[in-house]
Amino acid sequence: YNMRNNEINAVMALNQLKRLSKNNRVRSRNLGVFLKNLDAEKYITDFNQAGNSNYALTLLLKKKDFNMRDVVEKTLREHTIEFRRGMSGGGNQLMQPYLRRLFGNEYTNYPNANHVHNFGWYIGNYPDLKKENILRLCKILNAL
Repeated sequence: YNMRNNEINAVMALNQLKRLSKNNRVRSRNLGVFLKNLDAEKYITDFNQAGNSNYALTLLLKKKDFNMRDVVEKTLREHTIEFRRGMSGGGNQLMQPYLRRLFGNEYTNYPNANHVHNFGWYIGNYPDLKKENILRLCKILNAL
């Protein structure tokens, strides 16, 4: 299909652009609050945030632990916290069936991508997300 924006879409986009800088600052601040309050013994928290306005709160286990992974996911579900495993992009794409057919077991040569695939998640980060909700999430995760 050849889809082109029309005038109505352009008006909506221009209106959204007015809030872009503010929304990016809020997302950056949210991510900083999240990473600062996570238990650095359990989760990786030393991400470079310079120039970042991440649409997600990045959650990554420090150690390879399938039991802990399952506990994290169960707990997030119990608290109705929406998440996606594998960070943005779904983790190691070489593990996906469409690429496994082409590249076989090549995914085994990328241990960091595999760690993110199996022990990483992203949780939505949006401008209206309240600091108290981020702190509550950190408390839940740190208690595991």
